[in-house]
Amino acid sequence: MFTGIIESIGSIRALTPKGGDVRVYVATGKLDLADVKLGDSIAVSGVCLTAVELPGDGFWADVSRETLDCTAFNQLKVGSPVNLEKALTPTTRLGGHLVSGHVDGVGEVVAREENARAIQFRIRAPKELAKYIAHKGSITVDGTSLTVNAVNGAEFELTIVPHTLAETIMDSYHPGRQVNLEVDLLARYLERLLLGDKAAEAVGKGGITESFLASNGYLKS
Repeated sequence: MFTGIIESIGSIRALTPKGGDVRVYVATGKLDLADVKLGDSIAVSGVCLTAVELPGDGFWADVSRETLDCTAFNQLKVGSPVNLEKALTPTTRLGGHLVSGHVDGVGEVVAREENARAIQFRIRAPKELAKYIAHKGSITVDGTSLTVNAVNGAEFELTIVPHTLAETIMDSYHPGRQVNLEVDLLARYLERLLLGDKAAEAVGKGGITESFLASNGYLKS
């Protein structure tokens, strides 16, 4: 688990094909690796990876075919900057929100505008994730915990202050950029809880629908 508070900007130092997937070397910049052991988790732009080698100024990790297919990781190249965060501990200050490091989908930056000293981004999420994104709710973009300022269909807006721009890779975002999205864990669990005893039954690819809520007494006619 993570908090979504980025600790360092690292970079991809090597991408090595290995048996159908990829082994990646991440240079970790100012990230303190003194307490990191083999097998520990580090979030790389929102993707939870396991350290399999620790050469000193970074770590090697294996990236599965599933991760390459389901995240924006396949867009990274040698030299690409990445957000880094070590896994939280029982004494970690929870400055963001609970983040699993399991990407729910890939979004796209569709607009970037100046807003005083901040930058306003509009991002389009996959349609199936739109129901989990709420005004003033939390969302993780490339591992960064952020507050949603507005929602319009599958698109949402973020206002990014100068500190966040300086401490993450968001200042490099421009329209067309693909980003990893992880929705709020509480929204996913709430959806499951609303199913009640029907959670053990298949409700279809779309999950909970308005008709399902109405037929089970959650909506008044």
